[in-house]
Amino acid sequence: MNSLSVYVILGLTALMIQITDSKGSPNIRAVLSVWPPGSTIYLRESVALRCSVEAGANYSWTYHWFRHTSHKLVTPNARHIISGDSYSITGVAKADGGSYWCQAERNGSTTPLLSDPAHLTVSELTPPSLVVIPNSRQHFQGKRFSLQCPAVSESNSTESNSTDWTLWQLTDFGVRSGCQTLEGTVRKDVPGACSLSSLHSGLYWCESSKWRSNTVNITVSYGSMIIVGPAHPVTEGDQVTLHCRYWFHKPNQTTFYKDGVEVVSLNVTEMTIDNVNGADEGFYKCAEPEEKLESPESWLSVRRNSTSEERKTLSSEGTWIWLLLFCCIVVILLLIPVVMLLVRHYRLCIWCTRSCFSSKEGPPPGEAPQTKQDVTEVQWDLGWMEMANLLDKQQYPATAS
Repeated sequence: MNSLSVYVILGLTALMIQITDSKGSPNIRAVLSVWPPGSTIYLRESVALRCSVEAGANYSWTYHWFRHTSHKLVTPNARHIISGDSYSITGVAKADGGSYWCQAERNGSTTPLLSDPAHLTVSELTPPSLVVIPNSRQHFQGKRFSLQCPAVSESNSTESNSTDWTLWQLTDFGVRSGCQTLEGTVRKDVPGACSLSSLHSGLYWCESSKWRSNTVNITVSYGSMIIVGPAHPVTEGDQVTLHCRYWFHKPNQTTFYKDGVEVVSLNVTEMTIDNVNGADEGFYKCAEPEEKLESPESWLSVRRNSTSEERKTLSSEGTWIWLLLFCCIVVILLLIPVVMLLVRHYRLCIWCTRSCFSSKEGPPPGEAPQTKQDVTEVQWDLGWMEMANLLDKQQYPATAS
């Protein structure tokens, strides 16, 4: 009897769980968060999206990501990386704007949880800059680096105290803010700079009451190699040098890769790109073939030169003006002979008309004309009529008297 009661209780419990899963619990839902917070993101920075399930920490979840529509799965690529509940975008482009969803599905459950959409708008404005010292996205584990929040608000070009800004960090362990909370120390020699120890890779940015800086993705390497390159976008036409640094020794040969493809193999540990352009943008890494060592990948971002863009626009406008002027000249040259031909044809028609009228015979005396003559015809035939009357008087003198 006791066993029967236990089975009944277990059955009712399973039924209640099944009903709850089919209807969906109001306390369990998927939540999509954007870091840095807000719907506006900036060109060429990094952004992270996180999916979490409230009141569902005791379960194992599988996550899916959607873009543009809640039924179109995201296709990962080099810039769009998906890792479980995390979705990161490196080097934000204009096309990355739009709506994003995440879906959490519990193993064994038939009812997935779909989050509310996150709408992202890509801004082409230049945000206040977060300075990295030394200027690199990669650092060896345990080495110190500094992050300096903006001292000048670029939105109104007026100086502001950099202490009004708060440094934020996003890692796999969560979000933290404040230099002391990040176990850093405030540098006295560099205003507003926080010196940190390289412990965990993460996304860093600064926030004030009104503004937000750009984000910088810092990679902490526990390996033997890193590649040192600009932490911020470089401008077209600049010279960029990438350094390959080693923890222990300097190798005999270093190979550099861009987007997984070998670029050059050198006997030195640096590679220089002269007159950098948009085609040089991508992920770079260096490797040591003998020891089979390689660094993590680092993103090199290239922004357009506004001066060169203006020159291209002016050059394009000038080209169109000259092309329009050339077309007008060609049309005029083609119209001149056509007009001349028309004038000649008109004159020829007038001459033919006068010749035809002058060859006509006048009507016999006393016979009324069959048709009424036009005034122009009368004027043209006046000389002929006078001549005809004079001849009649000479031939018929009696009639004339």
